[in-house]
Amino acid sequence: MDKTIEVINVSSIAKNYKKRGVVEAVKDVSFKVNEGEIYGLIGPDGAGKTSIIQMLAGVLKITSGSAVIADIDVKKNPEHVKKIIGYMPQGLGINLYDTLSVNENIEFFKNLRTIPEEVYLKNKEELLTTTRLKPFLDRKAKNLSGGMRQKLALICTLIHLPDIILLDEPTTGVDPISRRDFWQIIHRLVQEKKLTVLLTTSYLDEAERCHRISFIHEGEIMAEDNPENLKKSAKGHFFELIVNKQNEAYDLFKNSKQTNSVEIFGEIIKLCSDLSLDELNTILTDNKISVLSIKEIEPTLEDVFLQKTSKKEEITFKLERKVKESLELMDMIVCKNVTMQFGNFIAVNNVVLNIKKGEIFGLLGPNGAGKTTLIKIMCGLLEPTKGDISVAGYNIKTDKRRIWNNIGYMSQHFSLYANLPVIENLRLYAGLYEVKEKSFDYILKPLGLELYIKSFPKSVPLGIRQRLSLACALLHNPPVLFLDEPTSGVDPIARKMFWDIIYKLSRENGVTIIVTTHYMSEAEHCDRLGLMHQGNLLKEDSVKALKEFSEKLSGSLLSIKVPDYREVFDKILEEYPGAFLYGSRIQLRTKRLKEDKEKIEHLLMDLGLKNYDIAKQPITMEETFIDFIKNAENE
Repeated sequence: MDKTIEVINVSSIAKNYKKRGVVEAVKDVSFKVNEGEIYGLIGPDGAGKTSIIQMLAGVLKITSGSAVIADIDVKKNPEHVKKIIGYMPQGLGINLYDTLSVNENIEFFKNLRTIPEEVYLKNKEELLTTTRLKPFLDRKAKNLSGGMRQKLALICTLIHLPDIILLDEPTTGVDPISRRDFWQIIHRLVQEKKLTVLLTTSYLDEAERCHRISFIHEGEIMAEDNPENLKKSAKGHFFELIVNKQNEAYDLFKNSKQTNSVEIFGEIIKLCSDLSLDELNTILTDNKISVLSIKEIEPTLEDVFLQKTSKKEEITFKLERKVKESLELMDMIVCKNVTMQFGNFIAVNNVVLNIKKGEIFGLLGPNGAGKTTLIKIMCGLLEPTKGDISVAGYNIKTDKRRIWNNIGYMSQHFSLYANLPVIENLRLYAGLYEVKEKSFDYILKPLGLELYIKSFPKSVPLGIRQRLSLACALLHNPPVLFLDEPTSGVDPIARKMFWDIIYKLSRENGVTIIVTTHYMSEAEHCDRLGLMHQGNLLKEDSVKALKEFSEKLSGSLLSIKVPDYREVFDKILEEYPGAFLYGSRIQLRTKRLKEDKEKIEHLLMDLGLKNYDIAKQPITMEETFIDFIKNAENE
């Protein structure tokens, strides 16, 4: 076993900003990172992650405490640190020059780092091959997709092949396929060169790909360990169940003192409880609720994060107004062969789709897939080149004004005017929607927002701002609600509360909800999903059905846990070229589960290993999404 070498040592660092008093962005944070390790700082926007990365990169002064990187004191010698690390700031290729080509950007960073020509050419060739950007050397950076920009930014960060890299939110805003590619590159560099990586992310599913992580919240580290140990620390029993009366069961558990948490994921209720499986069955039977399926499951890292950081704030959401009875039996959105063409470019291609009343429907697709264009057509903001759409019974071509009165829209960055207090934002939207009520208690109270009406949007937490935007979208009691990336950057606590509200709007108020999201785990809250790629609607179905189809396409997901994963990974790659690293686990897809499991067991025994674990893992939504896109590209 290799000797552990400590590369980064952070001891009680803090960062204060003097803005309207002293703001403590980082409070007494300590952690260590070893050579060849991927260490993740995991938390929502505003948690202090970027401040920590910037302090370690030598671009932000440390208020107190100390940090040492490769035996260099960051506080005393920040310029020395800059020479030995690679630093990739937050934002889609924010360190790139848009008017320069891919090759010119790389050349610029070569000159900036004063790299010898021989070393530069070797590193450039290796990195271009790894990122598959070689065919695009002459393309300007501004014409690259989000995923390609991040790959180019990574090349520029690594062109001098540092031993230590700091990555700040490297995959935010990147579609799942590019995200997978990005992580493959990082793992390959760590595997082959023992690169040390410190990164930040707000995606809790990405934490699984790190060797060790710290949960950071409001400037403090709440927990630190490897992902598996953190999941083992979760309290209570976790269950997935499907019942015949979902809303009644949800309320029953929500009001129980023995329930730690309850969430809806399509037809599934996910529950954390102190009760046993038998006790749950008894309670449901006593309340005349039939159980269609029930099983105990492992907690996720998001479950653990919520337990470590959860506050006592709860919203008992109940909106008195319901959708008009005349709309009860209607398909709320009907798309008939909808096509949208801009010049020679087809943004949406012959989409056929029906969305039912009260349904939560998710649109998923990589950047440029056509999701936003399709939503703009549904909202009456664009007229389709071909085909037709009706929304709430009104035709998009002849009844735009009526459609606008029957929909609510919440944009990705929240539809609030920062220079107006909340009450004036509400009055503005009330005027636009011709809402005559003078008091907005009917919408503010259910959302727990009465205390914020005199505040300015920029001064309230992100989760509160999110609910205020939702309040504006719901003022006129619309039967259809569009949510464009509604929880981007919001912490998991606020995200959970938001989805509780969405569920109640759907199930109790009959609101039809169309949502786009980059969070793969969040997509599972939807009743049905539509997967889009290059303007085409590839498939629409329930999450369960899509995952089952994915398994038929690419086989089961097999996960291998061994002490020295580096050596084993090389051996497994020889037999299974499609295998990939997922943190310290090796994963692969197989259509011959039993045979391949036995084959891998023999391989491990031949290597003299006894302490290992090989198990089938549930297919994730990310795996499903990637399968459908790749299948479409191969057809």
